Amino acid sequence: MSLRPSLFAALLVCALCLPAEETPCAAGAAETAARIQKRYTAIKGFSADFEQTLTHRESGAVEKRKGVLLFQKPFLVRWETEKPHRELLVVTGGEIWDYLPDEELAYRYPLSMVQDSRGIIQVITGQAALTKDFDVKPDGEEGNFVRLRLHPREPGPQMVEAAIWADRADGYIRRAELVDFYGNKNTVSFTSFHPGIQFGEKDFNFTPPAGVEVEDHSGKKTPQRELFK
Repeated sequence: MSLRPSLFAALLVCALCLPAEETPCAAGAAETAARIQKRYTAIKGFSADFEQTLTHRESGAVEKRKGVLLFQKPFLVRWETEKPHRELLVVTGGEIWDYLPDEELAYRYPLSMVQDSRGIIQVITGQAALTKDFDVKPDGEEGNFVRLRLHPREPGPQMVEAAIWADRADGYIRRAELVDFYGNKNTVSFTSFHPGIQFGEKDFNFTPPAGVEVEDHSGKKTPQRELFK
C-alpha cells in the first residue's frame, strides 16, 4: 500500500532533519540560538579577520572592506579596516573612538552607542540577546553552516531583519547580514576566527595622534556617523 503524498513529504522532511548530530530542524531555532549564546558565554574573547560588504539598495552601490576584529569581555572592541577605507574603531571601558586616519579626524562617542542588540557589532560578537530580543526562525543550511533568520521584536532604523550563519561544528557565528529600514545591507563574514584569546589592556586603548582633529560627541545620543559601517 502506498503512502499518501502529503504523508510521504512529511516523512521525507523528517528524514532530512535527522543527521548524526542535532540540527536546527531537530532542535528548533530557539534551541539553536540558545546553544549559540551558551557557546559565547564560555569564551572571554576572540580575534578574527573579516570581509565586509555594504550594499545600498536605492543606488545599487556596493562597497567592500577588509579588516581585523578583536573582542574581549565584558565589551571591548578593536575594529580596524584596511585601505582604501581605513578606519579604526575602539570600544574601551568608558567610551568609543572612531578614528579616520586619512582624514586626520577622530570622533568620540558614549558607550551607549553599542549597547543595543540590534547593532552589527553586538550580533557578530555573539553578544546580542538572540532569545530575548528577536523572533528566531530556521533558514536552512549552507555548507557547514546553520542559518537563522532574526526579526527584532522592536525594530530600529539600523535593523529590521537579520540573518546569521553559525558553524555546525563549534556553534560560533561566522557571518551576519543586517538589513536596515531603507533596505540597505551590511554583511560581515569572518575569513579566520580564533576564540579563547586573552588580550592586553593596550589593545583596547586609544589616544588621538598629534594634529588629529577630535569631535567630541560623548554627550549625545545619536552618532555623527553610523558605526561599523
